[in-house]
Amino acid sequence: MNDELKNVNAKGLWWKRFFYSATGANYDYEIGPNWFASVMGTGIIANASASLPLFSNHLNTIALAVWCLACSMLIGLVLASVFFLFRRTNAWVRHFRDPMMAQFYGAPPMAMLTVAGGALLVGHQLMGWSLALNIAWTLWFIGTITGFFSAVIIPYRLFTVFKVRPDSAFGGWLMPVVPPMVSATIGAMLVPYTPVGVPRQTLFYLCFSQFGLSLMAAFIIIAMIWSRLAHHGTSGTSRVPTLWIVLGPLGQSMTAAGIMGTVAAGAVPAEIAFGFQLFAVLYSVPIFGFVLLWTCLAILLTLLAQHRNMKFALTYWAFTFPVGTCVTGTAQLAQHTSLPLFTWASILFYFGLLAAWAVAAFGTTKGMITGHLFRPPSAAAGPIVSVKEPW
Repeated sequence: MNDELKNVNAKGLWWKRFFYSATGANYDYEIGPNWFASVMGTGIIANASASLPLFSNHLNTIALAVWCLACSMLIGLVLASVFFLFRRTNAWVRHFRDPMMAQFYGAPPMAMLTVAGGALLVGHQLMGWSLALNIAWTLWFIGTITGFFSAVIIPYRLFTVFKVRPDSAFGGWLMPVVPPMVSATIGAMLVPYTPVGVPRQTLFYLCFSQFGLSLMAAFIIIAMIWSRLAHHGTSGTSRVPTLWIVLGPLGQSMTAAGIMGTVAAGAVPAEIAFGFQLFAVLYSVPIFGFVLLWTCLAILLTLLAQHRNMKFALTYWAFTFPVGTCVTGTAQLAQHTSLPLFTWASILFYFGLLAAWAVAAFGTTKGMITGHLFRPPSAAAGPIVSVKEPW
């Protein structure tokens, strides 16, 4: 068996390596929750394409095709993860115990919620409204419940169990607390399909409470990330792309505020609904300003890390979903204000999303072929240390 495994490794047959690992052979390949970030990054392209001002009608076929791809990826990763959990649980257990990797337990809920949103936006064209709604409701319930648990359990372990360095704060800390914001967005999309009266109002206000849950936690963590950058600088490693995750709760909150402003009229009294319509603009415009600031900073810090020979890792998917939320959030602003500024800003972010996805998808495909993305990180690597180093 060992000679066969050596031959498999030499020939670069990744699918055989995966088989040997999954079936319990003496091989150290595995899949963890961080892989679900690829579903998030792919699914958001479908959602962004369906929401894009001016060109959404022309991108309908692309959006549907990408959503189908995201569905296939989600199903494949769920099946593979369950198979690995029965065969060898070390990846998920090790991630749960690791202060950095545990943060990515927020990825599976967001992957499910992203696909749920796509079912409402484009999936109904393929399977009809009835099945699309059933899929969306099911994934929303599962994603909301598991996302809430990730928002509670992972920070709790961070507060009580994990040992962190003064320079440990990174964008990944946002991953467990962002799922409720995505739940708020998809839940708001489901409000019109909820029975009128108490059920609809309950769902609407539940979405708004999830909006606050995620937003308050995100603001605290973003401040900690800013403080770490100011005091310690960046690591120059593959952890740097996670700085883009800061855009996630910002863009997603703009999206949620915009959708809630749209559906409020059918869910709450008229005077309150008007307040939500105002909130969609009064909240999102200042956030849009900070989005522009952080985008510029993230670009500069990424270029600096690239200059320091940053290596590819699954964290590159952090370039995709957060930028996609900026597309959908800015598109909501364009819808509520009818201003060309926000229309073209969303289109610009959309092109950035496509470029980011191409980079992440190419690197992931290459890493799967070579097999290094399936390997657990080396225990001898030591902690990631941030240093200030001018370009």
